[in-house]
Amino acid sequence: MNFLLTLLLVVQILAALGMIGLILMQHGKGADAGAAFGGGGAGSASLFGASGGANFLSRTTAVLAAVFLACTLGLAYFGNLREAPSSGSVLESVPATPAQQIPGGVPVPAPAPGAAPAQGAPAQGAPAQAPAGAGQIPSQ
Repeated sequence: MNFLLTLLLVVQILAALGMIGLILMQHGKGADAGAAFGGGGAGSASLFGASGGANFLSRTTAVLAAVFLACTLGLAYFGNLREAPSSGSVLESVPATPAQQIPGGVPVPAPAPGAAPAQGAPAQGAPAQAPAGAGQIPSQ
């Protein structure tokens, strides 16, 4: 799969560079009007014939554009098939521990093994106490 992605990427880059070169070699629509009023006209007409140059260049550009589009669609499809790499977070390898329930119904997460209890936290084995008025809406 990795070889296919690399091959599509290389073909896409070559098609893009070819399109850039062919587009820069083509004459614009205003170039013919400039040649009619005395501009130099020894460009691609001598290489491809009177009107064959524009036809050849435009057709080759269209073929390269189709190849570029096909490679883009292929890269998008095959790129989404790969599984996303892991972020490498330490938290992904920690097993999930069930939350402890206290009498007030508020879940308290279990402390990590070897971690010191937080200040004000009950010691191991002692039931946790909810503060007075916990879970009530304060009156104004």
